[in-house]
Amino acid sequence: MALNVSLVSADAEVWTGEASLVVARTVEGEIGIMSDHEPVLSILASGEVRITLDAGSKVIANARDGFLSVEGDVLTIVAGHAAQVA
Repeated sequence: MALNVSLVSADAEVWTGEASLVVARTVEGEIGIMSDHEPVLSILASGEVRITLDAGSKVIANARDGFLSVEGDVLTIVAGHAAQVA
């Protein structure tokens, strides 16, 4: 089962789609999220968000000033500033 990911900044949708793994930096350290993860609400720290797609390719974005939320198989990352770099 895939993880439904939405990465948005204050002024634009940066990336939305299905992924097998997302690694993001929070104020408590890096966190890896996969399908069926327990619910989480965490404050986002400045750094990379690495999204691994089912086919193995990766999407990388820089994000800061926001939060991430996991509920079921839905991961939402809301950042004050975010931009895709790869």
